[in-house]
Amino acid sequence: MRRHLGKVVAGAAIAVAGTAVMAAVTLPGSAGADDSGGGQGGSAATGAAGSGQAGGARAAAEPGVVEEAPAEGEKGNGRDPLTDDELKRVERIALNRSLLTSSENVEGERGPQRLGVGLAEPEEDELDDPNAPRRADVSYYDYKDDTLVTRTVNLDTGKVEETGTQHGVQPPISRDETVEAARLLIGDPLGAGLKADYKDATGKALTTPDQLMLNSMVYRATSATPAALADCGKHRCVRLFPKVKNGPWIDSRDLVIDLSARKVGKLG
Repeated sequence: MRRHLGKVVAGAAIAVAGTAVMAAVTLPGSAGADDSGGGQGGSAATGAAGSGQAGGARAAAEPGVVEEAPAEGEKGNGRDPLTDDELKRVERIALNRSLLTSSENVEGERGPQRLGVGLAEPEEDELDDPNAPRRADVSYYDYKDDTLVTRTVNLDTGKVEETGTQHGVQPPISRDETVEAARLLIGDPLGAGLKADYKDATGKALTTPDQLMLNSMVYRATSATPAALADCGKHRCVRLFPKVKNGPWIDSRDLVIDLSARKVGKLG
């Protein structure tokens, strides 16, 4: 394997990542200014001055000109990030018919679960070459046999140069996997506490993941892990950190969702 595949694996071993970053922005309301155009009984000079001030205020309030972002080229140069066109092309090349028909995603449907696409590291003998080919690494998780699949695509030739498959390697959980984990938890008897806490916080029933803000992390079994979750690490397992939108966090740290087996277990 190339060095960059090693880096993918090394990064994956950390296996902790938030799948969503939430930020609340409060916009200030009206300052309560009087827009009536001035008071009664003022002199002509006062009225003129007021009119000039109002005109200046209107001029100052006119929206600025926002420049459009420059058009993104079909192909990047050197170590530039992958363009939108390159991303689409890479995914189309990497997901060939064989991989599509032989694998399953997190929902059990045909095709592997896409995890990410990134610019690949150059070969050692290409480090100082300004014309070195651009390559991309595409990573998938195949839930059919719990395999991490990494494919390296040469953007110059349009060919897959390398395919790596590994078992027991658990990269950070993707957004789609996090949502599916929440769906499984909500539908499981062990999710009753989550639903009760949500009802207490909002007065509404929790029925779908999109009612929550979600963070997640990979869970690996330890010597103290219950037998029902002993395959976590070999299986793809998740701990969720849900939050009520505009509300409190809900503690579900003692629950683990095994996405490979599509079941929920409890720690301790």
